[in-house]
Parts: sequence; structure tokens; C-alpha cells
Amino acid sequence: MKLKLLTLALATPLLAQAQFAKSDALQWGLVLDVGAASRELALGARPQGAHLGGLELGVASNLGEHFAGRATLAAHSHSHDGKKKIESELEEAWIETRSLPAGLQLRGGRMLAQLGYLNEQHPHADDFSERPLLYRSFLGGHYFDNGLRLSWTAPTALYWRSGIELLSGSELNPDAEGARPSIAAWAANTKLGGDIGRSQSWQLGLSYLRNKAPGSGAHEHEEAHEEEGHDHAHGARYQGRHLWIVDGVWKWSPGGNNGVQQLRLSGELAQVSRLNEFAGSGDKHRSAYLAAVWRFSPQWETGLRVDSLSLREPHGDHFHSAKLREQTLMLAWKPSHAQSLRLQYSRQDDRGGFDAAAKRSVQLQYIVSFGAHGAHSF
Repeated sequence: MKLKLLTLALATPLLAQAQFAKSDALQWGLVLDVGAASRELALGARPQGAHLGGLELGVASNLGEHFAGRATLAAHSHSHDGKKKIESELEEAWIETRSLPAGLQLRGGRMLAQLGYLNEQHPHADDFSERPLLYRSFLGGHYFDNGLRLSWTAPTALYWRSGIELLSGSELNPDAEGARPSIAAWAANTKLGGDIGRSQSWQLGLSYLRNKAPGSGAHEHEEAHEEEGHDHAHGARYQGRHLWIVDGVWKWSPGGNNGVQQLRLSGELAQVSRLNEFAGSGDKHRSAYLAAVWRFSPQWETGLRVDSLSLREPHGDHFHSAKLREQTLMLAWKPSHAQSLRLQYSRQDDRGGFDAAAKRSVQLQYIVSFGAHGAHSF
């Protein structure tokens, strides 16, 4: 049975890489993300004032008939001792198979973990300038790690992909103390997707992350950084042994042409449990968001996102509750496939525990890309 064109667009990461590396020749791409913010958001990644939202240099190539590889070096601004600093990191450096039978694919190296809807894509491909609270709180905004992944895509008309990853956990728990196993985390995921007629498509996913060496909690983590005069958080801010994420996406393009008009609805729900050895059954972190983006003409999009975060912060053998709400409205102009100019307004409501929440923040973001880059995921 033939797959529909839109279902093919949902397929494996190997298909997404086909545009990036059609031959053995080295392909390179550069993405520049610059912006300005009236105020830094609580748990946000963009500091107040003008900043470098991101600079990504990527190279990729097929390595003969059976393998392909990719490397991505990234840099961005962050706040350090009240001053802006530029931090660089290697986000990707992996090799994957191209010719395993039965829909199997093996990838090894540093890679973006297959968790939730957004984590597999680079932040410059997002619809909003800041990621949802779920990612900023539980996954360090953008979780990549060293490890090994085995994924399987079923040979069915309905898109079905499943995978399992063994991960070092070093990027998730950068400040973990004491001896740590070489494989400190593992993840599993499955996704289903398909078409409804010629104008609609959908995708549902379920992800699980087991963190074998979670930090002692956000409270102690932040105190340690304050003692060092360091206010930039690394890794997951709020951790636990188990993380579950459910995600869903629905897209509708009147007439089937998504380049002219398209409505995109997406949402995710996450729960973190086993926060520490004293945590009871009711001591869990939870977060959810719902986003709607409307492309009302080929070059213009507008979107709304509502976020919620509910925490049980560990303080030794007892816990304090904290809650944060966030609403975001954006307007984006995309004069070409390689450029985006986005104006965004965000409002945060402190429901307890977030005294530094921004009542209002206005952000301006400009993204431009040069050279080749991988096709965006569904």
C-alpha cells in the first residue's frame, strides 16, 4: 500500500536528512538567531536586552552507501554574574546507518534525544522564540546527549516509529555529585501519524525518560550556583527519576496547500516523579502547554500559546509547592524560506514560588540561514 505524500513527510529522521545530504559531498549550513527582550522570562533562555539567541554551524554527509553523519556546533548568549556571556557547545556529532533491513536504524554519538514533540528539532525551527515551560524546566530547554539509539519504522500506511536510547546523562545532570554510571539515563518513545483526506494530518506520541542519577533538586542546585556567583542554569532545572511526555499535533491546510494557509495545533503534557528518596506519591512535577499557529498568508503567521507549570520543590525531606503560568502571543513575517522576523509578547503569572516571574516581556527575533540545512520535522 502506498504512503500518502503527507504521511511520507512524517517519516524517519533519515528522510529528513535526505534534503541535507543527497550525495557523499560535504554539505554545510549556518543559522543565525539574534534578538532583543524587554525583560528575561522566568526559566527563560533569552537575557534582557540585545542578545545572540543562537548561532548554529552544521555539516553533514553520506559516508558511502551504508552510513551518514552530521555535526552541529552551537553558540548562544546567557546571563552570568549579571552580564551577558557567549557559551558554545557541540550539540550533535553522530553517525547513523542507511541500509539496515526491516525499517531499523542505528545512530551513535551526540544527538538530540527523541523526547516529546519539540526536542528533536533545533530551536530556530520553533514557532515561538522561547520553548514551552515543560522543556525549559525538565529538559534544559533542548536535551542532547552522548549515546546510542535504535529506532524502527513500521512498513505500514499509518506512520509508526518507535525507538530506544541509551544515554550518558552528562548533559541532563551536569552537576551530579559522586560516582555516576556510564549510562545514567535511557529513553523510549513511540509515534503514530497519518492523513485525514488531502487537507489534514495528525501525529500522537508517547515518550519516557529514566534518569538514574538525578540531581538533588532545583533548590540545592540554584543555591550552589549562587555561591559561585553563577546564575545560569545548566541541564534540567527540575529533575526526578521518571519523566513521561504525551504529545499531539494536528494540522489543517485549506485546499491541501500548506504554503498558502495552514492551522497548526500542538500540545504536550509531562509529569516528573520520584523527585528524591523522600518523595511521596503526591510529590510530582507537572507541566502542559497548548499552542495554535495560523499561517494566514504565505509570508505571515500568528500564534498563541498557554503554558502551566506545577512543582513540588525538594528541600531535604520536605517539599514546597510552586506554580507558574505563561501566555504568549506572536506575529511572524517570513519573506523567504531562509528568513523569519518574529515579534512576541509574553506574560507570566506567579502562583507561588516564582517571585522573579516577568509580568510582561516583549521579544524581537530575527532568524536567517545560509547554505544547506535538514528538512524540518512534522
